[in-house]
Amino acid sequence: MAKKTDTTPAGETKPKAEAKSKTADKKGADKKGRGEKSSSGGQAIEIAAEQPKAGSGGKARLREHYAKNVVPALKKDFGYKNPMAVPKVEKISINIGLGEASGNSKLMDSAINELSAITGQKPVVTKAKKSIAAFKLREGMSIGCMVTLRGDRMYEFLDRLMNVALPRVRDFRGVSPKSFDGRGNYTLGLRDQLIFPEIDYNKVDKTKGMNVTVTTTANTDAEGLALLRHMGMPFRQ
Repeated sequence: MAKKTDTTPAGETKPKAEAKSKTADKKGADKKGRGEKSSSGGQAIEIAAEQPKAGSGGKARLREHYAKNVVPALKKDFGYKNPMAVPKVEKISINIGLGEASGNSKLMDSAINELSAITGQKPVVTKAKKSIAAFKLREGMSIGCMVTLRGDRMYEFLDRLMNVALPRVRDFRGVSPKSFDGRGNYTLGLRDQLIFPEIDYNKVDKTKGMNVTVTTTANTDAEGLALLRHMGMPFRQ
């Protein structure tokens, strides 16, 4: 009887002890797992905080060139005392006019794709403001697309335009220095989009001309000319 009484409690208490130990181990594992998760989560947050945000990298090369070289040169040429008075490039507008798009919608789609490839920004479709019967034009009809660039994208596009695209023009001898509007803004006309390396020649169905307008904070054409010349615009001599 003693042996029976000894084994019976042991048989009853052993599963209970094992259940308690398993429960304790499970709770400890849960706590450990939670602790590891929280610690790893905190570490992930710290790492994410240390990583730079997308698009917050170094400045554009032309922007640095403007700050280091162009600003001192313009101060020397025009005697600016206040650094805020030194003219700078405010924005660049690229416009493609397509009067033929009224009869062929595919031209508009290709123009939008090509302009977005050139500038890295989605274009805005421009529409007719009034109807002109002689040109078979109705109000609200899509007649072109345009992009306005600011910031680093503006500087990067201007850098590629001056150093890559314009030298690829056949018999290029420089751009005209007479295309200012009297207030320091410069407009340049391009005959086709093939001068940009982003355009695939095999996918072009029609050559499309475009107007590039460089808007500056200069008050006179002389200041605008000096600004663009110091920035590297290849003006004709």
